[in-house]
Amino acid sequence: MDFAALPERLAHVRAEMAARAAAGGWTHPVTIVAVTKGFGPAAVAAALAAGLADIGENRVQEAVEKMADPRAAGAMWHLVGHLQRNKAKQVPGRFALVHSIDSWELAVELDRRAAARGTRQRVLLQVNVAAEAQKSGCAPTEAPALARRITTLEHLALEGLMTLAPFTEDADVPRRAFRGLRALQDGLKEEGLWLPTLSMGMSGDYGTAVEEGATVIRLGTALFGPRTA
Repeated sequence: MDFAALPERLAHVRAEMAARAAAGGWTHPVTIVAVTKGFGPAAVAAALAAGLADIGENRVQEAVEKMADPRAAGAMWHLVGHLQRNKAKQVPGRFALVHSIDSWELAVELDRRAAARGTRQRVLLQVNVAAEAQKSGCAPTEAPALARRITTLEHLALEGLMTLAPFTEDADVPRRAFRGLRALQDGLKEEGLWLPTLSMGMSGDYGTAVEEGATVIRLGTALFGPRTA
């Protein structure tokens, strides 16, 4: 694929981010994770050339294959998709940040694998704010207790929260999901647990996410264009 339009798309994204941050009254920086799922190593090279060092993948195996490509040198990898426990062994030492810890069992397994590698894995707790049956993530009511338990694991560093908003034309629906995640963050802070990272917003709703306080957004088609079958 030709990614010549990436710089122009990125400029549009950044302008939209600036406008939405101003509308929401936010001044903190927002990290763009360029999600290269389905695009191949050339997309990673294009993102790096455009100044996007944070690269996201949904599946461990696809990411591992791209990591081996010389064009991916210098990338900081994010696992943004669901992590199966049997894939946890491949994560520590490869991914800078795992966005999708959604259960105690998965956290314990990843902690064990990180210990074996002699490293500390940075993670986010995925919360299914909208309670969609088809999506991963712990329930909002379970999140505070689970977050506190994860902080007891020696080889995991819990840095924040992540959510996926429903796919819909109604902009108020994702807004409610993003506000729910931020409210959860605020509640945890009041209880003495500060998790500064809010990973929320994708190509169709990143503007709303930034307006609601996102610190990380995950963009694929907004940067690279539509995926081919």
